[in-house]
Amino acid sequence: MSTATSSRSLPATPPRRHAGAPPAPRRSIDWRIRFAVLSLIWGFSFLLIKVATQAYAPFQVTFGRLLFGTGVLAVAMAVRKAGLPRGARTWGHLTVAAFFLNALPFSLFAYAELTIPSTLAGICNATSPLWGMALSLVALSEDRPTRRRVAGLGIGFIGVLTVLGAWQGFSGLDVTGTVMALLASLSYPIGWIYVRRTLAGRSESHLSLTGAQLLLATLQLAVVTPLFTTWPTTFPVLPLLAVVALGTLGTGLAVLLQYGIVAEVGPTTGQMVTYFIPVIATAAGVTLLNEGLTWNTPVGALIVLAGAALTQNRPRPAAPQP
Repeated sequence: MSTATSSRSLPATPPRRHAGAPPAPRRSIDWRIRFAVLSLIWGFSFLLIKVATQAYAPFQVTFGRLLFGTGVLAVAMAVRKAGLPRGARTWGHLTVAAFFLNALPFSLFAYAELTIPSTLAGICNATSPLWGMALSLVALSEDRPTRRRVAGLGIGFIGVLTVLGAWQGFSGLDVTGTVMALLASLSYPIGWIYVRRTLAGRSESHLSLTGAQLLLATLQLAVVTPLFTTWPTTFPVLPLLAVVALGTLGTGLAVLLQYGIVAEVGPTTGQMVTYFIPVIATAAGVTLLNEGLTWNTPVGALIVLAGAALTQNRPRPAAPQP
């Protein structure tokens, strides 16, 4: 549910085509339609989390989500005959990536939505590019700051303070749930930076790496969930369907859609999905869950998105000299 390359579960940068390689095959469905579907899926994920946690413990929701998402990736890997990656070092790096890009943020969002609206969780998710910008200045020596990007960082966090109603002393705000949602958003860029430094440029297909990553995240939750929860005695249908949808659509299908879009039109266009997610999450929470909405929430969200857009702005490479 987050994107700085727009992906909560993508383990590496999009595949590069070598010079002289054949162009990517045309898709039967226009990329704009797939982009809209991806935006809707990730935007509605926060509503689905809220519905699911009404009957199941947060760890159970996350485990179910990862289990069904892994199932979708396993089917895709079987169809495309993509095997799992090899090498203990690769699996070790994927274990860390699975924790920061899947197990930890998914669980934090589920716990956060026990006490905060899904609208607020969706807006907190939009701060990932801001966290990513701040962290990249420290961790990635090649990612140089510009005045515009630094200004975007400042504007974005002003937007966060607006959403949270800082001038009111954060009255009426559940601090614990909000902090969890913000930490979930921070977890994504930590994972992305780790992946960029350890797994980028691997020879394995991205489907193979992503499938392995989700499998490892599922195993992590399979260990944690029984330790902190008890097996549910009932299985209400609507929350169960929400978990299934979170996994099959919000985790499995969304990953496949995202990689297809990035491969076809590039990461710059692909990452634009980031700016639609909080809008859809807010609309879904207000209209379908009757969540309250004060003026500072949409205004602050717009400021956050404006700042995030500026942080993604990078200078164009200089034209080669004749």
